Order: sequence, then C-alpha cells, then structure tokens
Amino acid sequence: MSDQLDRIETASVDELRDLQLQRLRWSLRHAYDNVPFYRQKFDAAGVHPDDCRSLADLARFPHTTKQDLRDNYPYGMFAVPRERIARIHASSGTTGRPTVVGYTKGDLDTWADVMARSIRAAGGRPGHRVHVAYGYGLFTGGLGAHYGAERLGCSVIPVSGGMTERQVRLIVDFEPDIIMVTPSYMLTILDEFERQGLDPKGTSLKVGVFGAEPWTEDMRREVEDRLGMDAVDIYGLSEVIGPGVSQECVETKDGLHIWEDHFYPEVIDPSFGTVLPDGELGELVFTSLTKEAMPIIRYRTRDLTRLLPGTARTMRRMARVTGRSDDMMIVRGVNVFPTQIEELILRVPGLAPHYQCVLDRPGRLDELTVRVETRDEHVEGRDGLAAALRDLVKHNVGVSVRVEVVPPAGLERSIGKARRIVDNRPRGEPQGVD
Repeated sequence: MSDQLDRIETASVDELRDLQLQRLRWSLRHAYDNVPFYRQKFDAAGVHPDDCRSLADLARFPHTTKQDLRDNYPYGMFAVPRERIARIHASSGTTGRPTVVGYTKGDLDTWADVMARSIRAAGGRPGHRVHVAYGYGLFTGGLGAHYGAERLGCSVIPVSGGMTERQVRLIVDFEPDIIMVTPSYMLTILDEFERQGLDPKGTSLKVGVFGAEPWTEDMRREVEDRLGMDAVDIYGLSEVIGPGVSQECVETKDGLHIWEDHFYPEVIDPSFGTVLPDGELGELVFTSLTKEAMPIIRYRTRDLTRLLPGTARTMRRMARVTGRSDDMMIVRGVNVFPTQIEELILRVPGLAPHYQCVLDRPGRLDELTVRVETRDEHVEGRDGLAAALRDLVKHNVGVSVRVEVVPPAGLERSIGKARRIVDNRPRGEPQGVD
C-alpha cells in the first residue's frame, strides 16, 4: 500500500452510499445464508435480506449483542467452513465466556488495509519506525497495529505491553517515529521517562496513536505537552474487526473518520434501540460490509458517541467516545462517566491523570470515592487538592464524592486498558440507584 489516500476516502458521498448499499445487501445475504443465528433472528423479526432496498432499511433488522456472541461460543457465528479460518482472536472472558472472532485470509487483508489507512491518516508514512506497545496475542490490538504498519511500508518494533523500563530504553535506542499504545499506558511510560531523569520531549516520537479506552481532550494536551508530539485517537473493537474501524486525522484532530466503505455506522437510543439522527448522542452500532468469516449485523458496541459530517475525508466522523453505556455510574440518581472525572482532575494543578473511581454502598446509598495521585511526592496540601476536585465534581457533575489523594505511583499501573471503575457494592442488589 502506498502513502497515497485510497480513492474512496475522498469520493463523493453519493458514490460512497452506492457502494455501501451494494455491500450491505451482500453482507445481509451472507449472514442469513450461512449463520443459523442470523437466519433465526431475521425470520423472528419478519425481515429478509431482500427487504433491504436502501440504507435506511437496515433499521428494520435486529441488533446483535455481546451476549449473542457468548451464547454462540466458540464458532456459532462463523459464516465460512472452519478450514477457511486463517486466524482466531478472542476477548479475555474475564466477565463471562470470551467472545470469539474469526478471519479469512481476505479478512486479514482488509484489516491490514484499514489499519494502514488509519496509520497514514495519523501521520505515518512508508519508512517510519512504529513502536507497537499494544498487547500481542488473543487481543486484537498488537497484531492489528503490526500488520497495518507493515502494509503501509513502515518498520515495526513489536514491543507489546509491559516491562516499562525496557519500553523507555527501546524508544531512546531505536528512535521510533510513531508509538501505538493505550493512553493510560502512555502516561505510565512518560512517568518512567521522568523517573529515569530523561526528557520525553527529546525523543524521536512524532505521533502517538492511542486507542482501546476512552480518553479526553485534556489528556491529549497532557501527552502532547509532555512529549512534544501529536496525539491522535484510533477506534475499533474485535467484534467488528479490531482496531482500524475509525481514525482521527492528524491534520484536523476533530473526531475519528469511520472507514464507511467497510463498516456502516448507526447511533441509537440505548434505552429504546431507535436510530437517532446524525449529531445526536447515543450508542454506536456497526454492521460489517465486507467481512467473510464473521459478518456482524447491527452490533451494539455500548460506546457512546455521535456521528458528524466528514471533514478531512468523505466518510462521517464519530466524536470521541465519552464512555460506555455499561460503564456509566449512577450515583444517587446522577449519571457519571470516568471521562468526566478525568477532565476535572486535569484542571487541578498538582493532580496527575492516574485515578480510579471506587463505588461502595456502606448503607442504603451509593458512595463514589475518587482516588487520584499527586504529581509530586513532596507536595503539601493534599487536603486542599482533594477539596478542589470535590468542588469541581459537585459543580460540574452535580454529585458529592469523596476524594482520596495518594502519592505518585500510589495506584496500580496499567500495561493495557486502565481499570477506571472499582465496584465494591454487594452483588445481587440493584446497582447504581438509590
């Protein structure tokens, strides 16, 4: 793949919509003919692939959920014979059965193409060195980034996650142009630079491509200021293909362009499932348009965002994910997302962006404690920092919280996705309500 844009990235909207409809009709038929789950689901809903005559008709088809994938573990969602499966990935399964995804050789080529497109949109070019600090293995992040960077013509440094001292040493010695990593682990790497007495701004890094968890504009400024590089967002999920579903363009940094020639997006009301107009906040839903091994129809991601018109590309943008419908904390009737807390933490000088939200129920009501680190282990006035954050949360979010300020490195460090919510409430009781 060259460093030039794919023609479809700047094609007319009409040309893009025509291609989407053609591919959507194929994907619906492929799922119906080859996946018993989808045949039963479509029949129960009284719809057939032939009923899709326009993109708007997709709303008539039923949704797919993570539980559906778990119920069909391991291979029930595959649409091709197992001998055509070239690779299998899976989720960790820490909250139940893992969700399994399969890829044909053609799917792997598509994945490498959209990842190459993403890295190019982030500022990558052939010949750049790419430090991949996403985890390798069943998690799709590391291998997705790896093959996409190779497809673009980059040199890949496959470091994976963990061993933070070595991460710093390899960045210094190998002089990569790009780092691909979760934003929370990038903070850990930055802290290690400073612990070793090294100036992060003195590295060769030009671009950080951050994904796998929500992060804020304040976090972007934090990383860019400390590293002297561009920080851009990438989005994806295994059930749809992996990383590379959408990417923020470095020249605009105004939301993530969805590669709509492969993934058709909708935003729905998370309570009622109805499709919302572009621009309204809701739950992101994806339908695959080109996947062979495991077509996915109207998959509910649980991620909350809004769809916006294209800018640097024809494809629509998705706003930065503000959180997940299933990680929203309801504290005494108030909806609270970890990203809201993060944004306010970064407004308090002296507080570092390492934090956890701890939910307890000591009596009849839920209580939220924000545990957050100071930037300087010798800082005085932790009570004042805690009071400042408490006031900001009360004023901006509308809920009273406890704040516990701890020394630097006082919280567990992430080598992948950060664990932002610790729920200590008794199981078997209604969660998140008074």
